[in-house]
Amino acid sequence: MRLKVIACDVLRREAGYLAARSDCYVDVTYLPQGLHEEPDRLRETVQEQIRIAESGFPYNHFGLRPDYDYIVLAYGLCSNGTLGLVNEKIPLVVPRAHDCITLLLGSKAEYSRIFSERPGTYWYSRGWIECSLQPGKERYTNVYREYEEKYGEDNAEYLMEMEQSWFTKYNRAVFIDWPGLNDSESYRNYTKECAEYLKWNYDEIMGDPGLLARVLNGIFDGNEVLIVPPGGKIAATYGEDIIKLE
Repeated sequence: MRLKVIACDVLRREAGYLAARSDCYVDVTYLPQGLHEEPDRLRETVQEQIRIAESGFPYNHFGLRPDYDYIVLAYGLCSNGTLGLVNEKIPLVVPRAHDCITLLLGSKAEYSRIFSERPGTYWYSRGWIECSLQPGKERYTNVYREYEEKYGEDNAEYLMEMEQSWFTKYNRAVFIDWPGLNDSESYRNYTKECAEYLKWNYDEIMGDPGLLARVLNGIFDGNEVLIVPPGGKIAATYGEDIIKLE
């Protein structure tokens, strides 16, 4: 089976690790972290990658392999940025997930359980630490410096108060480790330093590769993923299934 995977860059290590061990041919394109902050831009960027994937399998020698078998989105709803995507030729496989944290934790059930039992959790992972400035001293220092240079010291203080205000709904920094990946200690220590700076509690959890591993091996469980046939569209359910066919 030939899978074209379109993934957020925060999953580069985890998806790459599993893709190398898959029984399928897995071709992964990573898109920049942060597209979910502009859902329309995320939708447009992913849609373009779907169009490219549907233009044909890159190693179609003598017309033997004209298409990928499936296009897999390693995304969740992601601020509704994946709603309304269109595929013309190749089925889409989309995890039933709100965001990438479900893919790191291994299931939407585990995501819901932790969300209910431990409100106020802010997640840290290798990809999030590598691809963006996470809440903590490093982020504060660099954002403040940028504001100060642009707007002056007094305005910088006010803007930082506004910038930091959304942190108040969190009280726990949780590092998601991942089986098989190295150098956990450096990411763990970074998360601990952020927690200490923000006066949050620190915790860690071992992620579960099960969901992402099954998808990258071409095992598509209807409870875990939505398969969108050519011509279909993704819509939100606002319920347990998260997404459905429009």
